[in-house]
Amino acid sequence: MIMENHIVYLALGSNLGDRQENLRQAIAALPPQMDVKAKSPIYETPPWGIEDQPKFFNQVIKTDTYLQPEPLLKHLKRLEVALGRKPSIRNGPRLIDIDILFFDQLVLNTPLLTVPHPRLHERGFVLLPLMDIAPEMIHPILKKSVRELAASSSLEGIVQVP
Repeated sequence: MIMENHIVYLALGSNLGDRQENLRQAIAALPPQMDVKAKSPIYETPPWGIEDQPKFFNQVIKTDTYLQPEPLLKHLKRLEVALGRKPSIRNGPRLIDIDILFFDQLVLNTPLLTVPHPRLHERGFVLLPLMDIAPEMIHPILKKSVRELAASSSLEGIVQVP
């Protein structure tokens, strides 16, 4: 059986502890299931949803994987827990968050997973780092490039980490 590989873009975020180290550890933990092909710079971003919490470090990575979407999601959720993530409120503070942004050009909507990420186009903290590594990537539903989506998104308060 030949396993087909998929190009997947992941958003990583952290606003507790050593944020940069949390991102580094998450990326280091992806192999062997995922092969990292590109990494955006890290950005410090204001919290989204719940504003009374520390600022986030956000990064987007391009990976190659043999996993299908739902097994990939389960793998990433297990990885978050292994890295120290604790259950908390939606959009609340977290040690690590790993979200699937794009999975090839797949459009998927199941009870477990929606791809592309349903709020990707509203989030400057995802679009800016995504633009660094995939500016011409076309959103399969909105039919706009990442560059176009970023241009119409609020990037207020987002700064690249030196």
